[in-house]
Amino acid sequence: MVEQKIIRLPEFRRGFHLITNVIESHLDLPDKGILNLFVQHTSAGLTINENADPSVRHDFETILNKIVPEGCEEYTHTLEGCDDMPAHVKSSLMSPSITIPITNGRLNMGTWQGIYFCEFRNFGGHRNIVATIYS
Repeated sequence: MVEQKIIRLPEFRRGFHLITNVIESHLDLPDKGILNLFVQHTSAGLTINENADPSVRHDFETILNKIVPEGCEEYTHTLEGCDDMPAHVKSSLMSPSITIPITNGRLNMGTWQGIYFCEFRNFGGHRNIVATIYS
């Protein structure tokens, strides 16, 4: 069986935001299966990483800004602001989707793993995530 739901996230500031609880609160998980999450935007992403120490999320932001800086004169896609083209590149580097196993009605992640929503725009607005459950 396949179920699908769109989860509308609140507006987040630029950065990496732990959203595991937000996702879980919107879903009725089966005993076993697979959850795929897909963000419907080209300037945001999803990833799974450290859920305990917020400095990890800060460090992600810092290193990605060094890898893909704003203001490069080589960028040609610049009409939507200096954060736009770097946001597109960061989205592709991080990925718009993740897949997580479901076991015993829970997301089967490691003790220290959490779902990050990655907002790469300064003012990205509300974002949608498509949650697809395969059971």
